[in-house]
Amino acid sequence: MVKIGLLGVGHLGKIHLKCLQTIEQVNVTGFYDPDDQAARKVLSEYPSIKRFQQYEDLLAASDAVDIVTPTTTHFELAAKAIKKGKHVFIEKPLTHTLEEAKILVKLAQTYGIKAQIGYVERFNPAFLSIKDIPLNPLFIEAHRLAMFNPRGTDVSVVLDLMVHDLDLVLSIVKAPLTSVHASGVSVVSSSPDIANARLEFSNGAVANLTASRISMKQMRKLRLFQKDAYISLDLLDKQAQVIQLFGEDQKNKLTNGNLLSLETDEGKKYINIEQPATESINAIQMELTTFAQSIMENTRPVVTIEEGYQTLVVAHQIIKKIEERKAAVSSLL
Repeated sequence: MVKIGLLGVGHLGKIHLKCLQTIEQVNVTGFYDPDDQAARKVLSEYPSIKRFQQYEDLLAASDAVDIVTPTTTHFELAAKAIKKGKHVFIEKPLTHTLEEAKILVKLAQTYGIKAQIGYVERFNPAFLSIKDIPLNPLFIEAHRLAMFNPRGTDVSVVLDLMVHDLDLVLSIVKAPLTSVHASGVSVVSSSPDIANARLEFSNGAVANLTASRISMKQMRKLRLFQKDAYISLDLLDKQAQVIQLFGEDQKNKLTNGNLLSLETDEGKKYINIEQPATESINAIQMELTTFAQSIMENTRPVVTIEEGYQTLVVAHQIIKKIEERKAAVSSLL
């Protein structure tokens, strides 16, 4: 059993609280939030949950903390917890600045605690359904579109939305990043509301990512193109489609009836269309469960703090490219 305290009971924090209470391995020690209105609302819904008036008291009563507070507060709260030897789950993005993230990574390594970052798409049923397929994409295309919501507009759409796809891409492509190109536009907020980034890797892979929070419809799609295969993930509808090309010598291994023959320069090939089965799971509950398990079993968290740092590094490179492009355009006007 792991005693976990919750930091922050805003919109997402309340979802985390609900999920934590359903996890067998977790004992929720209580929560800390200086916002009296938000705290009272939680206490009215969950009268058995204890509210801690002091963060230090919550730390003393817990083995780990789940940090679901504004990004600007992540560093201070996580640093205090780690220095007390407490494990930390930190909602994405890791921190507000790269320097803060670098310090937290070193602290986590020094104190030997488990630190997991909340990139929930790693637990999306569509993404999990292709876990047994060897992935070596040459081209990746990601679209993450959302309707406007004032919550989250204090940061660039890159840190608000695109980071989810950055995390997925960096977890799939096992090669150093060599080049970043990006552009973005501010429409309704002071930071970019729509952005596009092109990432190039040393193995020749290219990823093209688009994120928008001013769209008329929702979309979360990831498409992977690799030799003899096309994989499409609908992260919103939680569905996957895999189209693979097989040679004559592999035909007998296929039991799927959705085979199409194709004449190529290399002889006859067969196209196999498959829709992998997806499980009905609560992704947030699953990521918090794996966090508790990593503590109990002393295993590596699914999304480590080091991975969270690398995603943040690339996100800030994209933001910098957007700012440079904006400055260059302004100088011409």
